[in-house]
Amino acid sequence: MADPEGGPVICHNDVCLENVVFRDGEAVALLDFDFAAPGRPVYDLACFARMCVPIDDDENRARFGWNDDDLPARLRLVADTYGLGCEERAEVVRALDNAIAHGGEFVQRRVDAGDPNFTAMWAEMGGMARFDRRRAWWQASRPHFAAAMT
Repeated sequence: MADPEGGPVICHNDVCLENVVFRDGEAVALLDFDFAAPGRPVYDLACFARMCVPIDDDENRARFGWNDDDLPARLRLVADTYGLGCEERAEVVRALDNAIAHGGEFVQRRVDAGDPNFTAMWAEMGGMARFDRRRAWWQASRPHFAAAMT
């Protein structure tokens, strides 16, 4: 799950809502740093966006109860909130390309190693079919996200 290019800071690499502590509706802390590794902040932000915008196909979003909002606009809001410039916005989209292209490989390795938690999650989420669906959806949807980031 780490940035394939590495980088100058330690990134969380798994900022999903389950790993955020909220107090009075405000995020105040992160938990679960077992996937932390050196990386680029923009890659970690892309990982956050993938899980929290969320950047996922209709079936997966419905499974998790996510509303069918304007996802490209939500990604742009993330970029605006973090004050990203043009090149950083393009980097986020490229990082999403990479993360989505390789989606499922990390979980598959954990399943192959016999990790019972990942095995259960893999089965519950539909195995590699979930990630294949996301890849096909991203290919069709990517132009809308790239346009929203400019």
